[in-house]
Amino acid sequence: MDVNMPHKSNARTFVEPTIFIIDDDDEFRIGIVDLLQSLDKKTRSYGSAREFLDDATIDGPGCILLDLRMPGLSGLELQEHLERQGRKLPIIFITGHGDVPVAVQALKAGASDFIEKPFREKVLLDAISVALARSAEDVKSSSEADEVRALVATLTPREREVMAVVCRGLMNKQIAYELGISEVTVKIHRGNVMRKMQVRSVAELIRRTDLISLSEAA
Repeated sequence: MDVNMPHKSNARTFVEPTIFIIDDDDEFRIGIVDLLQSLDKKTRSYGSAREFLDDATIDGPGCILLDLRMPGLSGLELQEHLERQGRKLPIIFITGHGDVPVAVQALKAGASDFIEKPFREKVLLDAISVALARSAEDVKSSSEADEVRALVATLTPREREVMAVVCRGLMNKQIAYELGISEVTVKIHRGNVMRKMQVRSVAELIRRTDLISLSEAA
């Protein structure tokens, strides 16, 4: 990817996803844990939303199986709390109450799915599969964005300005006019940008900067 250096490996260490089960029904919660562990799934379970908040560390892919109605902090309130904190694990709501308006509210707020008790195991496992795939993609995108930010941090302020204009599709002569510098200087900065951002083409550069806002990059 670097014009003058060997390609970097894209391999990432696999992190096993965690399924967090939050439900005040002990028998139901234990049954779900037993089911998932029989399938070699990594689980952590909690009897209340507060217990989860006091204990859980979210540092990789996973999903949350969340009871809608619980004493204390409800499932919807926990969803709102996690959203404010920027903790974006997909949530699958599980409830014994056929409350369609609440289900719609949960889904509009970003829930991955909504399952009403009683349900077939396959329904739950399919929902978990979708949620974990979504989480893995979110983690990957976040990791890639962090990599881009680290590369952008190596650019000088002028190189960031040049990169922002290059990503708008301007030619060197136009960039020189807009920034008030010579075309030769533009070529030098542009070459530095391509090298430091580890790309070979403007298209690659745009794809990378699309992972973060250009206002952040510039």
